[in-house]
Amino acid sequence: MVNELRELLRDASSAPPQAPGDLSAVLRSGRRRVRLRRAGVVGAGALTAGVVALASVAWVDPAPEDLEAAGIPRPAGPTVRLAEARPAVEGTDYRDVTTYANEDLDADNGQYVDGVTDDGLLLSRDGPRSDQLFPRFALLDPATGEKDWLPRPDVGQAQLWAVELSEDRLVLVSPDDGLVTDGPSAGLTAHVFDRADRRWRSLAWPELRRASEPWGAEVGPDGRLYVPVPATRGKVPEGGWPTGPGGEADDADAEGDTFDLWSASLTDTGDVRDERLRVGAFDFDGDSLVWTDSSNGAAGRVHVRDLDTGEETSFDPRLGARCNLLGFDVAGDRIAMSQYCGTYGDGVRDDRVQVVTTDGEQVVTVQDDGVDGGRLVAGGDFLTLTAYGRASGGTYVYDIGGGRLLRLSEAHSSWAVGQGPAPGDLFLWNEPAGRVSEVFGRSGARAHVSEILR
Repeated sequence: MVNELRELLRDASSAPPQAPGDLSAVLRSGRRRVRLRRAGVVGAGALTAGVVALASVAWVDPAPEDLEAAGIPRPAGPTVRLAEARPAVEGTDYRDVTTYANEDLDADNGQYVDGVTDDGLLLSRDGPRSDQLFPRFALLDPATGEKDWLPRPDVGQAQLWAVELSEDRLVLVSPDDGLVTDGPSAGLTAHVFDRADRRWRSLAWPELRRASEPWGAEVGPDGRLYVPVPATRGKVPEGGWPTGPGGEADDADAEGDTFDLWSASLTDTGDVRDERLRVGAFDFDGDSLVWTDSSNGAAGRVHVRDLDTGEETSFDPRLGARCNLLGFDVAGDRIAMSQYCGTYGDGVRDDRVQVVTTDGEQVVTVQDDGVDGGRLVAGGDFLTLTAYGRASGGTYVYDIGGGRLLRLSEAHSSWAVGQGPAPGDLFLWNEPAGRVSEVFGRSGARAHVSEILR
């Protein structure tokens, strides 16, 4: 689960499309996060029910074929670049379980896929619009197209994103409505839908109400909600960040952020506790908790704790001297870390998605200008990522065991309409759709729910 701000909030229309449910993916981006650090923090009050468009990544220049020509160092371990990708073949490399296109999100809100339940149903969201004030949710059977409309949760127009979609319950989280704090902390409310009795219940914990970071929340293997609470923030150096060749500030090797980890019961608002652990990025892998010393800057060491035995190990992930950790995902004893590592000659960025094992072994690094959003799927055997260059833009899948980089699409979408958790070999991705838009490239987007074919 990537742990940093991804996207740029756009001006809302009178009936703005809403962002997809996995806000931890939607509102976190290496590229945008770097600019937020330079320009100042967006307050929680900026988080509306309006659409999230990927405008910050729409004008990236393609990288040269040889990144060494720009003076960019190679990462530790095996390295792959986007030019090495071959086109993915539907029916051979993957298959689409379902797709859905919103043709004109510039004009009106649409419908989104917020993840897939453990029993194979899609959580579908119909966004608020002029004749529908509040979002509607349904569980959609991709085999029949039938929708089971759920009772409307009492959430107003708050941003929501899924953190658990099990056979028993759906768990969505949102920032507290209207809360503005010092920095990006927004407070947190959890909304739990019991699939057996078909009722929503909203939970909030006073200890987490003003300080927590909802877009970093995770459900642990014990069924509790784990929430990062800001402890220290990286600071802009005196005089500001240096400016790169393209005029953009370069905050490579920035001081990172740290958080105190808290957990809360999803059935009892009185059961909340400080786990007394300082983390940067964190995630769970089975019965292991994996975390870094800091995030949104130099990551420090990676730590792995066996939650059954309490045994703990740590290692240096060898991210590079100038790399900021912007995204973090763990699955199948592998860790994917998205990074920004500086801007070099002719304004070329060193962006990376680096995969290591939980024992510290280097697996592979995908390195290029504009590569981001590494997420492990299919039990950690495959890595999905997005690229934003004019020539290289699109969605990619790396087959870790087979050593193949596959390109699923020829362009990235300016709208995130399919995001969220998915079980097994399923994954979600987006591509452009609709007419050409003067502002965001294309007016709409097509969401894909696809299955890796091994």
